[in-house]
Amino acid sequence: MNSLIDIEQLAPEFVTKAYFPSTDKIENVKLSDFRGKWVILTFYPGDFTFVCATDIEAFMQIYDDFKNNNAEIFTVSTDSVFSHKGWVGTSPRVKNSKIPMLEDFNKKISTDYGFLNVSAGSARRGVVIIDPDGKVQYISLFNDGLGKDAVHIYTAFMGLKYLHDTPSKEGHMCAIPANWKIGDKALDINVVKDIGKL
Repeated sequence: MNSLIDIEQLAPEFVTKAYFPSTDKIENVKLSDFRGKWVILTFYPGDFTFVCATDIEAFMQIYDDFKNNNAEIFTVSTDSVFSHKGWVGTSPRVKNSKIPMLEDFNKKISTDYGFLNVSAGSARRGVVIIDPDGKVQYISLFNDGLGKDAVHIYTAFMGLKYLHDTPSKEGHMCAIPANWKIGDKALDINVVKDIGKL
């Protein structure tokens, strides 16, 4: 398998076509055009497959929550935009999606991000969250048979957004504890006085 990208790394640039289900249009998309926004890339193995359809349906249920918090979601697979369009037109689960679908027919995005299943020639299932500065802040890669927990991913995104938007005071560190829920307090850690106290 090719190497995964790393946290805090500048996300690899891409320029590709995307199918926009909400407008039924095919347009060019360049990652750097979204600098200043959060970008969530949800990778999946292929159109016209079963678990992948449930992923898109799950993200669509909270799509507006992402959008309202300055985030853009893109699906990524090694299919063409014409395959994406055909899938939206036939799948009961995908037909109501508004999420733009990136073409990675040449497998460059999947390769650059470390998500290409070389033996299958398709993207592996996973998620990458990119902050408004263009840096990778979250990477999740897992078994193709396991559907995504979109609510967990949204919670992780909101935690990362909180950290990004909340500068730490001098001598302190802001952190998100385990099992954090949206609306909970973050940890305000005094890096000297709080050692061994948490």
